[in-house]
Amino acid sequence: MLQSTIYILTAQGPNRWFMNSIAFWGFVLLGMMTIGGFFMFRKFLKVLPKADGMSRLDWQNHWVEKSRHLWTDEAKAFLDRLVEPVPGPFRDIAKHSIAAEIGKIALQEEASEVTQEHCIRGYIVATPKRDNKFLVKFLENNQIDYQPYRHLMNK
Repeated sequence: MLQSTIYILTAQGPNRWFMNSIAFWGFVLLGMMTIGGFFMFRKFLKVLPKADGMSRLDWQNHWVEKSRHLWTDEAKAFLDRLVEPVPGPFRDIAKHSIAAEIGKIALQEEASEVTQEHCIRGYIVATPKRDNKFLVKFLENNQIDYQPYRHLMNK
C-alpha cells in the first residue's frame, strides 16, 4: 500500500502518446472551427444590406418570388437536372440562387415563361467559372448547342 502511494506521488505525468494525441485533436478542432467560421462569415456577408438597403439574399428571394408564375414544369425539371452535380447538402441553396438569376433574366426580357435558354444563361451567370465544365458536359450529353452562350462562359 505504501509503495503504491509513493509511486503515485513520484509519477512524472501522462504518457507522451497521450499528450501527442491531445495536441493532434486540438489542431484538428482548431482547423474545423476555422473552416466553419470561414463559411459562416461568407453567409454573414450575403446578409449584410447593400447601398439600396437590400442584401444579396433579399434580392435572390425577390427575383424568385417575382418570377414564380413564369416557371413551367419543364423549366423546373431542367433546373433540377442542371444542379444534379452539386452535392446534396448544398443543392437547395445552389438551386435557389440559380433560380433567382434565371428569374431575373426572364423578367428583364419580359418573357411569358422561363425557357431552356433562360436556364442555361442564368446558370452561367449565377455559377463560378469553374462550374462551366459541368455545364458543357451536361449540354453535350443532352445534344444541346452551347455555342450561343460561349461569350458568357469566357467572362
